[in-house]
Amino acid sequence: MIPIRSVVVSAVLLSKIEGELKILLMKRVKGHFWCHVAGKVEVNETASQAILREVLEETGIQPQQLFNADFIEQFYEPSLNVIEMIPVFVGYCEPNQSIELNHEHTEYQWCSIQKAKKLAVFSNQRKLYDFIWENFVLQKPSLLLKIK
Repeated sequence: MIPIRSVVVSAVLLSKIEGELKILLMKRVKGHFWCHVAGKVEVNETASQAILREVLEETGIQPQQLFNADFIEQFYEPSLNVIEMIPVFVGYCEPNQSIELNHEHTEYQWCSIQKAKKLAVFSNQRKLYDFIWENFVLQKPSLLLKIK
């Protein structure tokens, strides 16, 4: 049997950079790959509390708005023999949002959807970015998904 685990949350952050809406990607120290914000939920935290804390810790950002993305990242983690299920959030940031990276990342880029998909090493990342672009950029998200 392969256990299903859900102890991590993630967020795709969006900001209008020089007039164009872009996605924040950061290069992880561990693994050297480009990704969006993610981190573990701590004891007595809700998923939305955890992602707001993680966003602040990893980027120095407090999103203006936070939405449930209505998307679950899922993948098999062979080192733990678990299927990871990760609730995704979308954060809308101030225009031309500045970033203060913590020790978990070496660099960051505000990316067009095309560049974000090119930098993403995992196929499910590319699917996630397409989903976010379709439902949170090209369309206005449902207020039923709004958290903050």
